[in-house]
Amino acid sequence: MQKIRLAKEITNYSCFWSQVLNTNIQNRSPKPGSAFQEQELGFFLETGLQRAHVIYFKNGNLTRGVTRFREILRAVETRTTQNLRMTIARQLAEILLRGMCEQSYWNPLEDPPQHSLLDDPLHVSSNTKNYALSRRPKVYAGDSIFCPQENTEEALLLLLISESMANRDAVLSRIPEHNNDRIISLQSASIVYDLLTIALGRRGQYEMLSECLERAMKFTFEEFHLWYQFALSLMAAGKLGEGEQFAKMVTEMNEKDPEFRAKGFLALGLTYSLQATDATLRGMQEDLQKKALGAFQRAHGLCPTDHQAAFYLALQLAISRQIPEALGYVRQALQLQGDDVNSLHLLALLLSAQKHYHDAVNIIDMALSEYPEHFVLLFTKVKLESVCRGPDEALLTCKHMLQIWKSCYKLTNPSDSGRGSSLLDRVIADRRNLNTISLPDFSDPETGSVHATSIAASRVEQALSEVASSLQSSMPRQGPMHPWMTLAQIWLHAAEVYIGMGKPTEATACIQEAANLFPTSHNVLFMRGQVAELRGNIDEAKRWYEEALSISPTHVKTMQRLFCCTISSITSILVSVFIINFYVHFYNENIVMSVAISDEQM
Repeated sequence: MQKIRLAKEITNYSCFWSQVLNTNIQNRSPKPGSAFQEQELGFFLETGLQRAHVIYFKNGNLTRGVTRFREILRAVETRTTQNLRMTIARQLAEILLRGMCEQSYWNPLEDPPQHSLLDDPLHVSSNTKNYALSRRPKVYAGDSIFCPQENTEEALLLLLISESMANRDAVLSRIPEHNNDRIISLQSASIVYDLLTIALGRRGQYEMLSECLERAMKFTFEEFHLWYQFALSLMAAGKLGEGEQFAKMVTEMNEKDPEFRAKGFLALGLTYSLQATDATLRGMQEDLQKKALGAFQRAHGLCPTDHQAAFYLALQLAISRQIPEALGYVRQALQLQGDDVNSLHLLALLLSAQKHYHDAVNIIDMALSEYPEHFVLLFTKVKLESVCRGPDEALLTCKHMLQIWKSCYKLTNPSDSGRGSSLLDRVIADRRNLNTISLPDFSDPETGSVHATSIAASRVEQALSEVASSLQSSMPRQGPMHPWMTLAQIWLHAAEVYIGMGKPTEATACIQEAANLFPTSHNVLFMRGQVAELRGNIDEAKRWYEEALSISPTHVKTMQRLFCCTISSITSILVSVFIINFYVHFYNENIVMSVAISDEQM
């Protein structure tokens, strides 16, 4: 109890006296001709600001610790505390990213919750007493102050502030006398950029991440880690040309270290593979695939103990349709890292390519036992179960995904229509003892419409989705789009299962749920075409497929179905023409024979 009170007093007195000290410095007029020497915090004040919050964390009270962090950062900045603010902001951002979920977050202007999941229940009861502090520092206040509303947003704000300070205080001189200072500033900046990678990666903001890392290039000459991160961020942002250039530079760094060179060739192989995916000419695509395969082989040869090199080599072989060779390398990757989810997923896909569906499902079940909330594995399981276990099992998996989605994201809507998973219960009612859940209806114009695009869709689809959303609501839903994209994919997978069962009504209902989230998604339009084709409306199916291709011109499945519908229409026309010609010819022959018989009788 005394330690906690002492921590509060130390923190507040440190902030308070740093402001007093700064006021005295500003009011003091230096003598003419004398150099003005900036006064710094003493050892005890600086230690109090840096270490007082640790007492809360050691006592299991993360809520109080976060509150003290925020109070320090909200205090009016002084010249004596500028160097400390970057460290404190970085530490708070790390806590927000790694130790706080969206459900336990409260914004800085709200009072902390009395009971939080962040706190240790064995210790928090003894730390609940609030002390009246005798000295409080001045804090920033006003009506126009920005206030973050979620943990990732606050962490990103803190990290951008820390990044600006890191760029400002970076040591650019490379003379030996400044070597230690340069190493310290580089290490501090590297931590900030690593946390920025986590925060922006969660949001999918790779364009912004590449811009942040580009600003770090001025003081990270030939620093492998940040250059490697920069090359990867350029690839993720779609800047494949620049990503290829920086990946080649990375391969030339630290030529004596095979592990670093292996990572460089791994990045280069990823660049070539992505370029091959975007290539439209067959010859160019094959050349880029060969380059990617060669880069991955060099990476695996330089570092045979790296499971990622073996995995990407197997993936590239699978893309090139070399299934047996890919199986060999993915098994090597699993020997090096047995619980790698990507390797397990690739192994299941390769087994399914060889028609070993039961073995593939068993691999997926094994992976799900380790990663029960991995939606990509669950999507693959739905497709495999439709083939080898029947559509009923696939629908049960879809219902299970809806339950997982609701428990993971805990997103609610006051306009809940109660439809939810009852669409799936029409077929699997009472077969399993599963609780019926209801998912919210996000099409209510009062609550706002979600607009985004699937990963494979083009920018046209994103623009159209934004236009459609703006027509329904002027207040689009805030937050990451990934949960809503996942929910739409769940409904589309359920619709695909219903189409395989020959149930167009249920499939249409599932597609409508996805359309409420992304009305102009090419996947939604493609599934509408599938339903129309199931009902025998070939012309309507062609119209849906043409609309889907106008949004995503490279969607292969849509092109295949449109070609089949066109062939079916042409075949129907040819058959109709043949039947008409046959009846005309038969009718003419009968007339000729009747005339001939009449002439003979006469």
